[in-house]
Amino acid sequence: MVHRGVVLKVSEESISKAAEKVRSGGIVVYPTDTVYGLGCNPYNVEAVRRLIKVKGERRKPLPILASDLNAAARIADFSREAKLLASRFWPGPLTLVLKSKGTLPPEVTSGLNTVGVRVPDNVVALKLIRLCGGLLVGTSANKTGAEPPRSVQEAFKQLGEEVDLYLDGGVSRIGVSSTVLDLTSGKPKVLREGPVKIGDLLKLLDTL
Repeated sequence: MVHRGVVLKVSEESISKAAEKVRSGGIVVYPTDTVYGLGCNPYNVEAVRRLIKVKGERRKPLPILASDLNAAARIADFSREAKLLASRFWPGPLTLVLKSKGTLPPEVTSGLNTVGVRVPDNVVALKLIRLCGGLLVGTSANKTGAEPPRSVQEAFKQLGEEVDLYLDGGVSRIGVSSTVLDLTSGKPKVLREGPVKIGDLLKLLDTL
C-alpha cells in the first residue's frame, strides 16, 4: 500500500527520505526562503505530469530551483547580465527567466525556449536539491490561483494526500513569492515584483 501525505519534521534523515522519494519519481513539498515549494525531478516526465495535475489547471512553465550557479547553467544560458544578477542576489528570492538549453522536457517549459531558475537561500532546500542531483521543480505548493503557503500546514490544507511527502521546516522566512525578471528579450522585463526590489536590479544592471 502506498502511503501519501506523510509529514516529517526536517532532519538529516527526513531530507534524505524526501530526496529518495524524488529520485524514485515521487512528489514532495519542502521549505524554501520564500514560500513552500512543490517539487519533483524535472527530467521525469511522468512525475512532472502528476505534479501539474496536483497543482491543477496550470498552463505556465514550471520554475526550477538549482543548488548553485553551475547547476543552473546546465539548463539555462547565462548572459553577462544574468551572471551579474546571480552573483549578487543568489542564493535569494530572485527568479531569472533565461534562454533554455533545451535539455528539459516540454512539460516543464510549456514548450517554450525559456526557463525560470533560481538558487534559494534556505539550507534545507539546498541540501534537498543537492541530493536530487542539483535541480528540482520549484513551483509554489498551492493549487493554481490559491495563496502560496508559508507553512507545511497551509500546504497540506491545499494538497493533502495528493503529495507523497512533506518536509516541515517551520514558517517561511520571507513568506512571499520571489521576484521574477525576464532577461530573454534584450530589455529586462519584470514579470513579478517580490522581495528583491526592481530599483536594486536596475541599479546593478546600470553598472555594466
